[in-house]
Amino acid sequence: MSPLARLLEAALFAASRPLTVEDLLTLDPQAGEAAVRTALREIREAYAAEDHGVELIEIAQGWQFLTRREYAEAIERAQFALRPRRLSPAALETLAIIAYRQPVGRLEVDEIRGVDSDAVIDKLAERGLVEVVTRGEGLGRPLLYGTTPQFLEILGLKDLDELPRLEELSVALRPPAPPAAEPE
Repeated sequence: MSPLARLLEAALFAASRPLTVEDLLTLDPQAGEAAVRTALREIREAYAAEDHGVELIEIAQGWQFLTRREYAEAIERAQFALRPRRLSPAALETLAIIAYRQPVGRLEVDEIRGVDSDAVIDKLAERGLVEVVTRGEGLGRPLLYGTTPQFLEILGLKDLDELPRLEELSVALRPPAPPAAEPE
C-alpha cells in the first residue's frame, strides 16, 4: 500500500465514527481529494483481496472499518460490540416521520402522530439522531428537523437515498394473508 493509504488506514482504524474525505484530507492537505479517494480505493481493495474480518465501507457520508456481515452475528452473540440503547415505539415513529418528511416541523409531526411530540423530538436530538436543519417560512419561522449522519451510521446507510421507499414499506408491513382453507 502507498504511504498515504497506510496513513488513512491508521486514522480510520483509530476513529470511532465514519470519517469524511474532508476529515481525511486534514492528515495530508497536499495530497488532494483525488489522491485520498484513490488511497481509500486501495485500502478497500487490499482488505477485500486478503480476506480480512473487517472491510472498509462508505457509510453516513464517510468511511469506516466495519465487521464483515458473515461475522456480525457471532460478535453480537458474544456481546463484544457496544449496543445502542433501544428506542421506544413513539421515538421510532417520530424518527421515521422526520426521516421521510425532512425538513419537518414539530407541528407537522404532531399532526401525523396525533399527539404532542416535543419530548420525543428533544430525546432524539439529545441522542444525536435528529437536528435542526433550517427554519420554516410560516408564522414564527418554526424550527425544521432532519436526520443526522449518526442516524445514517446506525442504520448502515450511505445516504438518505438508501432508505426503503414508502411503497416498499407498505408491502413489507402488510399483515400476511390468512392461509387458504383446505378442501374437505
